Amino acid sequence: MEYLDFELPIKDLQDQLQKCKNIGEESEVDVTATCRKIEKKLEKARKDIYKNLTPWQRVQLSRHPNRPYTLDYINAICGDTFMELHGDRSVKDDKAMIGGLGKIGDQSYMFIGQQKGFNTKTRQYRNFGMANPEGYRKALRLMKMAEKFGIPVVTLLDTPGAYPGLEAEERGQGEAIARNILEMTRLKTPIITIVIGEGASGGALGIGVGDKVYMMENTWYTVISPESCSSILWRSWEYKEQAAEALKLTGTDMKKLKLIDGIIKEPVGGAHSDREGAFKAVESQIIAAFEDLKDLSETDLVAQRMDKYANMGVYKE
Repeated sequence: MEYLDFELPIKDLQDQLQKCKNIGEESEVDVTATCRKIEKKLEKARKDIYKNLTPWQRVQLSRHPNRPYTLDYINAICGDTFMELHGDRSVKDDKAMIGGLGKIGDQSYMFIGQQKGFNTKTRQYRNFGMANPEGYRKALRLMKMAEKFGIPVVTLLDTPGAYPGLEAEERGQGEAIARNILEMTRLKTPIITIVIGEGASGGALGIGVGDKVYMMENTWYTVISPESCSSILWRSWEYKEQAAEALKLTGTDMKKLKLIDGIIKEPVGGAHSDREGAFKAVESQIIAAFEDLKDLSETDLVAQRMDKYANMGVYKE
């Protein structure tokens, strides 16, 4: 288990608890009362730390190396029913963008999302979750397929941004993202979007136009990463914490600004500390969102979605 800087008090208490248990096992001394005291301290420390997280600490949690990724959620929610689909029918199959058909109960869904790697080799294979234009075109192809067969779409956002390389720009990165945003606004099937990790810039928006948009508790969603914002404004990454505060990138900020529909509570300690709890929370939210959308006609669905995004950013002086 890896720990972030602000989680070190939890690590210390867990180490103490383990030592206490080891003493009890290796000797005849009754350490039950001592262990209970440490467990109470541990529970209190967890609650105190995680209920007062700063925006930057939430950014750190969203990048935690043990945090579940898109395929983890899909495999846990759909089990053996998930069938991955490949390729954009033009260039190649982008490994950073995955998609396919899966079932929750008796209902089929088209799942689409960015996939990161869990070690150096798989991170390179998945291009660190940064999709090329063919990834967005694959996503659009799958959305159009879902529309044709009346299957709801679920998109899972977790990317530091679209791939900014020269070859991506040559193949039309900006056009691919813009095309997806346009097509998603008028897709005639329900779209449920969940930010499960990092939601950065157009890379996230390219599959992020949903009828219902949710953020997990320890995620972020904004136009630029705090580090990049800091380097532009202050010419240094040292001010990333101030940038995170100013960007209003947390779920609470986004809900207050009416840019998302809700926040999915994570287990205490974050999704990485209780993966099964996180999977169940996401599954429940998908089912609830679909229940709200399934009875809408195609015309009402598209009109409601268009109104939702047209009303964003409107203000009165």
